[in-house]
Amino acid sequence: MDQLVRQSRNGTLAGLLALFALCLLWEAVLAPLRPGSLLWVKALPLLLPLAGVLRGRRYTYQWLSMFILAWFIEGVMRAWADHGAIRYLASLEVALSVWIFVCTVVFARFTRVAAD
Repeated sequence: MDQLVRQSRNGTLAGLLALFALCLLWEAVLAPLRPGSLLWVKALPLLLPLAGVLRGRRYTYQWLSMFILAWFIEGVMRAWADHGAIRYLASLEVALSVWIFVCTVVFARFTRVAAD
């Protein structure tokens, strides 16, 4: 069980960093909405749970599981509405957000204190 907790913790961290990099690169370099767009700022809130994830705080994982759904929704909408490279980037955003969600739920589930 400890290995599963460790893997879910590492998976969450890797997913968060990958999603942060994707959002930053996507909106700043790869396919910005329009020249000079500041939409890359959407990556910054992904840094908020980083300290709690690194420390293994269960509460952070609990709220992160709901927080990450904003990126899931944005990815689904842009994958559905946009074309070309943006559709693939949005699909990757959806996949990463689902990965983070699953890892956070697994971590929160297996670090729960047993009820007496």
